[in-house]
Amino acid sequence: MDAALVTYGLLAGLAIAVVYAAFTDIRSRRIANRLTFTVAAFAPVFWWASGLSIWPGVAVQIALAVGMFFFGALMFRFGQMGGGDVKLLTAIALWLPPTAFFVLMLMICIVNGVLTVFMIKRHRKARRAGKAPEKLQIPYGVSVALCMLALLAVQYGAQASETLATNSMWS
Repeated sequence: MDAALVTYGLLAGLAIAVVYAAFTDIRSRRIANRLTFTVAAFAPVFWWASGLSIWPGVAVQIALAVGMFFFGALMFRFGQMGGGDVKLLTAIALWLPPTAFFVLMLMICIVNGVLTVFMIKRHRKARRAGKAPEKLQIPYGVSVALCMLALLAVQYGAQASETLATNSMWS
């Protein structure tokens, strides 16, 4: 089996996982530990399939994930991120090259700003109608999923399409 097909299959699985995380975050404001553990657990398979070297490749990915976890823990401590968001982004950090991960984080910040404005307006409208909960909760898993899908499409879309076309059973 072609390693590129495995790589793109794993990336498709990652895309499905982040979309699922967004739906669960919308529905219950929770992202399951099982989901984030699964995303993290498949990262070594992705490293192998994509030919990432142990040094410095895997070491950089692990360092990036550790850095994300500590940054996220600090944001969680100050009430700026949920625990599920921190764990999901830590797991995602195991998959993306540092530059792509920083681009993802910048995209997430921008989309989170828009999402927060939307949710504040919605919360105020509901509060005026007497239907709003006391605490405003923003499902940041949605912005993580949207930005992750956009990044995956830009970073891997053309290569994946070419690989699938050359390895198609119809060609």
